[in-house]
Amino acid sequence: MREIPLRDGMIRLGQLLKLADLVDSGGEVRWFLDEAEITVNGEPESRRGRQLVPGDLVVVNGEELRLVAT
Repeated sequence: MREIPLRDGMIRLGQLLKLADLVDSGGEVRWFLDEAEITVNGEPESRRGRQLVPGDLVVVNGEELRLVAT
């Protein structure tokens, strides 16, 4: 499990994918969301604008990302 620190208390799913180096640019996010298996707190998710907060668990193609406050 990778811990992703958040400074601002909230991040959108598309931004998280870039921060975690799962996509290189915002243009790739839409394609990635269509192709990848993503869940947020156990629920399937495909909206790049989904707001995430510390404590959320995002699983992308089996890789776990836990958001933590800094």
